[in-house]
Amino acid sequence: MPDFLRVILNIVLISSVCLCPGRTVKSQTVSGQALIRIDSFLQSQFKAQNLPGIAIAIMSGDRIIFKKGFGVTNIVTRKPLQPFHNFHVASISKTFTATAVMQLAEKGRIDINNTLTTYLPYFRMKDERYKIITIKQLLNHTSGMPDVDDYEWEKNVTDEGAAERYSRSLADSMLISEPGKEFHYSNIAFDIMADLVAKVSGQSFETYVKKNILLPLGMKKSSFFYPEIDTSLRTSPHTGNPPQLSPVYPYNRMHAPSSTLNTSAEELAYWAMANLNNGKRNGKAILKAATLQEMTTPTFISNKERNVSIGLSWFSYPYRNSTNIEHAGGDLGYRSLLTLIPDKKLGIVLLCNTDKVRIYDIRNGIRDILLDATKE
Repeated sequence: MPDFLRVILNIVLISSVCLCPGRTVKSQTVSGQALIRIDSFLQSQFKAQNLPGIAIAIMSGDRIIFKKGFGVTNIVTRKPLQPFHNFHVASISKTFTATAVMQLAEKGRIDINNTLTTYLPYFRMKDERYKIITIKQLLNHTSGMPDVDDYEWEKNVTDEGAAERYSRSLADSMLISEPGKEFHYSNIAFDIMADLVAKVSGQSFETYVKKNILLPLGMKKSSFFYPEIDTSLRTSPHTGNPPQLSPVYPYNRMHAPSSTLNTSAEELAYWAMANLNNGKRNGKAILKAATLQEMTTPTFISNKERNVSIGLSWFSYPYRNSTNIEHAGGDLGYRSLLTLIPDKKLGIVLLCNTDKVRIYDIRNGIRDILLDATKE
């Protein structure tokens, strides 16, 4: 038995904190034996699915109780994957973008019920209904905007003018529904918010997020700006089965808010902990508790069959008498999944450097082990 698991087997980790003002969550425990079962389950899935690499972090309250990397960062170099290696986490990026917008709302610099053109007066679409699109509708995918057809990752756009240029590039676009009436997942809606954050804050989207979210949470090796990621911490994208290296890395600054956060399982766990603990980590608050609650409160049904709702970027649904809050991500060569179970104070981060992985199957198995271990 590995030494770290031998130690875990002999300890019990307990968390008892507030979810929101005036509400205390009952203490939960996760045994070392449960973590050993998770380790074994992941080993079996890693082999069965023939994955190049997968990294995991599990949070209980304000602690990481399990973190590990399986496989390699790159199937050619064969560098062993560690939980501190960075992945393109794709659409999990949106939860950071929404938080940046809500921070500015807390400061009175954005009213999410105002129209987008209030802040970007030069924004245009061919469909005149664009004039009534609100910031809130961008955040909960009810703006009526279509989705991105081609991310053009191969162009590797990096210049700071990309955000405004992207906003202006939509002048000939049409809406696919009336704003506020229907749910349509839209990366375009989120990508526009790079320009929104930049114009309101006076600094680039990437700089704002780094100064106001990443660094305060201790996410020092993470960034929305791929060129500044330490080369020794990078993973490589893989596609196909058996996995092959992708010659293209998924980066284009025009799609930063929807897709380009590069982070590790370890540092994404810091983000999860802040969202499990009233917007705070290590005493530093990135959001007020009331704002965080607003972001995770359902605003629209996104999938009636599965009973899934959308808040402000975050999706929620019931599972085993608990509400799960989550966001997934998928782009060329990568898949990611972040699941929070607030009433249990549990979080699961899964990052994989291939786009051919049944990541929900892996999460489901881990989640059930955790929930079985914390049953009253």
